[in-house]
Amino acid sequence: MAVPTRQEPPIVTIRYCTGCRWLLRAQWYQGELLQTFGDVLGGVLLVPSCGAMFRIEVGEVTVWNRKTDGGFPEIAVLKRLVRDLVAPTMSLGHSDSQSPEPEPKS
Repeated sequence: MAVPTRQEPPIVTIRYCTGCRWLLRAQWYQGELLQTFGDVLGGVLLVPSCGAMFRIEVGEVTVWNRKTDGGFPEIAVLKRLVRDLVAPTMSLGHSDSQSPEPEPKS
């Protein structure tokens, strides 16, 4: 008789540049993700790096890369990206609503 395999909960990895002093930003994202997805994640891992790296991965999937995505994500955007991978049917409340585009400055 085969034993059913249990899928391990996904782990979010935040790779941050120590030379750029992005630890506090990484910790803030970590806390927000654990607060929102604590029941469905296996953890949020902080990995010191260099070279101005700031990358957020869910398992093997990169959901945000500072260099290619242009800066740092708004927390509502990051939560939607993570949610879509780990709990697609989960409601994020006000974070689900699209924020309006800013008015152009004259």
